[in-house]
Amino acid sequence: MPQNAIRLLELSQNPDNGPSEFAVPIEADPGLTGQVLRFVNSSYFGFSQEISSVKLAISLVGIRAIKNFALWSAVFSLMPNPKCGPFDLKILWQDSLRRAVFARRFGRLLGLSESEDLFAAALLQNMAIPLLAKELPTEYQDIFLRRAGGQFRLSDLEQETLGWTHAEAAGFIARHWHLPPSFATLIEAHDELTHAPDRLGEATMALSSMLPPTIDDEWFEREAFLEAYMQISPTGAPPATEFFKAVDQEFEEFAPVLKLSVPAKPLSEWLQDATASV
Repeated sequence: MPQNAIRLLELSQNPDNGPSEFAVPIEADPGLTGQVLRFVNSSYFGFSQEISSVKLAISLVGIRAIKNFALWSAVFSLMPNPKCGPFDLKILWQDSLRRAVFARRFGRLLGLSESEDLFAAALLQNMAIPLLAKELPTEYQDIFLRRAGGQFRLSDLEQETLGWTHAEAAGFIARHWHLPPSFATLIEAHDELTHAPDRLGEATMALSSMLPPTIDDEWFEREAFLEAYMQISPTGAPPATEFFKAVDQEFEEFAPVLKLSVPAKPLSEWLQDATASV
């Protein structure tokens, strides 16, 4: 993990630290400074005037948003793109961003104060997959093929073949990098759906992981997702079709910031065959 990312994480442990303190490690890295300013000046935020100061950018957007963006940038720079069956790093990040947008919006719907952390955790929930595919190419090529286009869960196949999952591996990496324990727990939780009222953040992560992968032609977990969405959503929550359209719109606005393309099939289209009550 780059030192500037580690320093930002260290600063976040003290609530007394503000924009001035967080600007220091960012400004020490010209590349990161440029990324942060491009992020803040993107159409996603829509500020009328250009923001040229990192400190001002943090003040306007918030410490959590900038910290998590910097964290994602650091992790993205570390990830390999192994030649392993159908694996494609760009598609993985594309799916991860869609899950991140969903997780943040759903966290806000639930009134969770940790919605920005949910965004970052969902964005990084699959960060172990390219590392594992590089280190265990034979095993993962077989696992990818046995997914059968999403008919079987990757984590189930990993557990059966290896005795552990990419979620557990990502949690291990997060702790090794000294990320906050709660953050590592969120990452680990994305493969296990819970309906416990005191674990809504983890439930949100699990829901995000059930979204259809871009690479698949069929959404095998659609019914399970819709049932969980309706059970976990608060009273008065929008139907899934409406919520998905909002996620699609936010994805289109945010994707250029991370230099990602928009999936050919938006989330809302995955529900077109669902019942009218959805």
